[in-house]
Amino acid sequence: MPLDVELSILRGFLTPSEATEWKQNPVCTAEVSFLLESLMAGNFEAVLLNHLMVDLLTGDGSCSEEEDIETYLERRVLLYLTFGTNNDQTSRELAVLALAVSCLHLFAQSNWTGPPVSINLSDLLPPALLSSQPQTLVEAMHSSLLLDGEAVYSLVANPFLLLLARVVLTKCSCKMESLQLLPWWTLRYINLHQQILEACSQQLLTLAHSSMDKVLKCQSLLLEQKNLAIQLHLECVYTSLTYYEYQPAKEHIKRAQELSGLNINVTGALGKRTRFQHKYLAQLILEVKKKQDQPGQTDDLASPTPTSLASLPKDCSLGDDTVLDKINLAEPDQHELPDLSAEEQAVILGICIDFQKNNPVHKLTEEELLAFTSCILSQPKFWGVQVTALFLRTKLEKGSTRCIERAMMQTQVMVDHFEDKNCPVTERLKVFYCCHVPPRWAVQKQLASLLTDLGCISSALLIYETLELWEDAVICYERLGQHGKAEEIVRRELEKKETPSLYCLLGDILRDHQYYDRAWELSGRRSARAMRSKALLHLHNKEFQQCVDCFEQSLKLNTMQLGVWFSLGCAYFALEGYEGAAKAFQRCVGLEPDNAEAWSNLSTAYIRLRKKNKAFLTLQEALKCNYEHWQIWDNYIAVSTDIGDFAEAIKAYHRLMDLRENYKDVQILQILVRAVVENLTDSRGEQAVSQQSKLRELLGRVSSRHSSDPEIWRLYALVYGDGQSSNPEDNEKTLQFLSKAQHCKVQAGGWENEPGPFKVVIKEGIHMGEVAISCSKKKRNPAEALQMLSSVRLSLRSLATKAKQKHTDVATGQIHAELQECAAALEQLITEIQELSGRLRDQLQQAST
Repeated sequence: MPLDVELSILRGFLTPSEATEWKQNPVCTAEVSFLLESLMAGNFEAVLLNHLMVDLLTGDGSCSEEEDIETYLERRVLLYLTFGTNNDQTSRELAVLALAVSCLHLFAQSNWTGPPVSINLSDLLPPALLSSQPQTLVEAMHSSLLLDGEAVYSLVANPFLLLLARVVLTKCSCKMESLQLLPWWTLRYINLHQQILEACSQQLLTLAHSSMDKVLKCQSLLLEQKNLAIQLHLECVYTSLTYYEYQPAKEHIKRAQELSGLNINVTGALGKRTRFQHKYLAQLILEVKKKQDQPGQTDDLASPTPTSLASLPKDCSLGDDTVLDKINLAEPDQHELPDLSAEEQAVILGICIDFQKNNPVHKLTEEELLAFTSCILSQPKFWGVQVTALFLRTKLEKGSTRCIERAMMQTQVMVDHFEDKNCPVTERLKVFYCCHVPPRWAVQKQLASLLTDLGCISSALLIYETLELWEDAVICYERLGQHGKAEEIVRRELEKKETPSLYCLLGDILRDHQYYDRAWELSGRRSARAMRSKALLHLHNKEFQQCVDCFEQSLKLNTMQLGVWFSLGCAYFALEGYEGAAKAFQRCVGLEPDNAEAWSNLSTAYIRLRKKNKAFLTLQEALKCNYEHWQIWDNYIAVSTDIGDFAEAIKAYHRLMDLRENYKDVQILQILVRAVVENLTDSRGEQAVSQQSKLRELLGRVSSRHSSDPEIWRLYALVYGDGQSSNPEDNEKTLQFLSKAQHCKVQAGGWENEPGPFKVVIKEGIHMGEVAISCSKKKRNPAEALQMLSSVRLSLRSLATKAKQKHTDVATGQIHAELQECAAALEQLITEIQELSGRLRDQLQQAST
């Protein structure tokens, strides 16, 4: 029976059968039943102020001086859970669950959904606790909620509610063994707590992994609760995406879609986008189809009922004189959306957010995301889905001149809606936890950002100051040219109340280490931000060793700082500490597997450590993330060649030619040609000669682009056997390539004035002549053979003449000693070619007579 109650609480409402069951067969005492009824009715304050809960929290009013608020709450809750008898243990556990859930819902109402709620702590805590705190109570609660050195947002409303929920769900869960799905509420608590911290928390990630594992082990309990199972997987999606775990997120979104029975595809359809468009053109839309008669179909009775349109935030029209509010389809009936339930809309939204996180910021990505938001907003039904979709649309439209005005108006509507009391909180909380609704300050910050884009800097500044987002306020002052005002406002706030974050900000403005040190001490050496900022200043000043030390201290407090790991790796590079750089970039790619630059830097560290095979594998990962980055391909071809993976080197050379029009690396080509000609064994244990055809194809492409490079033609000739092939056609191609190489070399000039380079050219000419003689002897047609020899003979004769002109001693009449032997061999070869040509002419004359 407790499981049925848990399922109802998770869902947020009772189905008709459950309502009947609750009345006929109560599972707990009358007092606890009243608590649960208040919870299900959305009267969360009544749960909190119920005499049972007040007694739980206040007790006899005693509180020791050493006890902080978190320790006190833990003691009181554990005392309540362990004080009772076995007969009423289930009731006590359900009462504490109702307390924790009410706290979470009220905290969400205070900071995410609205309308605002006011909690008077004097009604809930004993006077002794309120007066015994050395700091103010809010500061004490913020200190308890600070995790891994990451501070809580200063204006978060009613932090006591989150702290109490945290105590129940993380410190007292061991005493609530009859509640099988309690870890699911822990997961929801993690979602809210993480959003009020400055950066990701490793503690919350560890707790999230543990909670997800426990809940997913209970999936058998959800076999008949498809709607809840979908919500669970969607909540896991957002948790995974928050902590850069993209693959688990994909698995959960896939499972949620399977359970929903939806087919979702981005497709094209003919339509008009502007008022003056005459022809229907292809437009990007989202096609959603329901699989009929599927066991995974959602249950209508177990799904929330839609909220009335009047209670939802208004979807502002575009009101543009050219662009239509929505695409006018040529055949709207063919692309009509089915009626979607809350979970089905949440699945579409989840796929949209997952797509956004896994794709680069690009115009095409924006168009696809707008197809998702248009689909969701075409059926306004549920507050959480509607607000999240509207918020995403405003972020996408801020870059469009035609849409930015609508984006600003829409954001203002959402800001105002937070205060609106017409929409009850029960409606706002429908599928709230599986939609990742932005907190109210994020919406207000988005409004300020839009105002900044429109040039309304002063208006944006007022919002930032109201939200106490001092970093953004400082940027506004800088844009307004009031550079001294930024320091003045931070010092003014410090006079009111000294906080580590304000000292860090003052350090950022003045670029002075003393303020970071003050923030560090003020936080009790718990501020990851202080050490992070101090390290960045050292990095800016190129004080790399001090930079590394500060980054390391920051990371000891919070290991989830992606940017810090990356910067630490760069600092280690500057110190030539490649082991440290490799470890830093390993953590970086562990947090964000699609960070191409981090993968590339990791491979560079491995190269410096002479770990070429590891570098090769990391570069492959880098290329998966960014296939267009030519520098990564350049590193990849070098490492591939070094380790002997010739097939990958050839592939990389082709890709570099695609990316860079004039790309050429003769050294790489020489290594590849040598490997094939000498039939070396590659890194996979295969013979390199197997790559001969691919290398010929590559050299053909290279030679067509760089036709004036003699070395490329010589390499091309080598791949075809260099005149030693048993295939006459290959030998003829060799001769053709050698002739081109000789021609390019002669045309290039600069070699004829020195004996050394001249000798090389003569030797290459002699080799070309020998190949020509060999080919001509295998020719059946004397005319073709004669033509082949004549061309080569002219080339060699020109070379011999140039040798006499440039390098003959005027006094002795002799060719330079260094060239004598080569010149004699060249003359002998020319004579041989002439004799062979004479015999071929005789054959032709005899054949003609």
